[in-house]
Amino acid sequence: MTRSPSPVIVIIVVLAGVLGSAALAAQDKYTLQVPNGLAFSDFRGYENWEDVAVSQTEHGIKVVVANPTMMAAYRDGLPAEGKLFPDGSKVAKIEWTFKRNTVSPYFVNVPDALKSVSFIEKDLRRFPNTHGWAYAQFTYDPVTDTFAPNVEGAGCGYACHTTVAAKDYIFTAYPKR
Repeated sequence: MTRSPSPVIVIIVVLAGVLGSAALAAQDKYTLQVPNGLAFSDFRGYENWEDVAVSQTEHGIKVVVANPTMMAAYRDGLPAEGKLFPDGSKVAKIEWTFKRNTVSPYFVNVPDALKSVSFIEKDLRRFPNTHGWAYAQFTYDPVTDTFAPNVEGAGCGYACHTTVAAKDYIFTAYPKR
């Protein structure tokens, strides 16, 4: 006498296969690149870089972090008129929506949903037309848990940063600690 698998076992096996396929299809953010520009992989480890500054806009909270090369320049007094960040300087800006921390005894906003990750790198040989700086922004979609480049080319962002040319094209100062 042969037994047929129970419907419950069949459903479990099918669900395990579907979930396993979804896990295998998860996005590797480090394969993304802005056309003719920066790759996410160029900033591997940015999650562990030191904080430069935190800011809040009308719709989000942002933290700017920098690699060791850029942090050393910040500690030497940059950005400042006439001083330039060295090649190899990299910065990442991570932006979230915000929400009120309901367990805090005082009013405080904290990060909520991730919105985007932006990168800036200085490399005079690679990006001579923008004084060595290249820019990239990747928007995050929480529904699909994926990133997508939302700008075209390494020069995008340069136009906004020309307003701070005297500070080597960097808006964020390193605040006193």
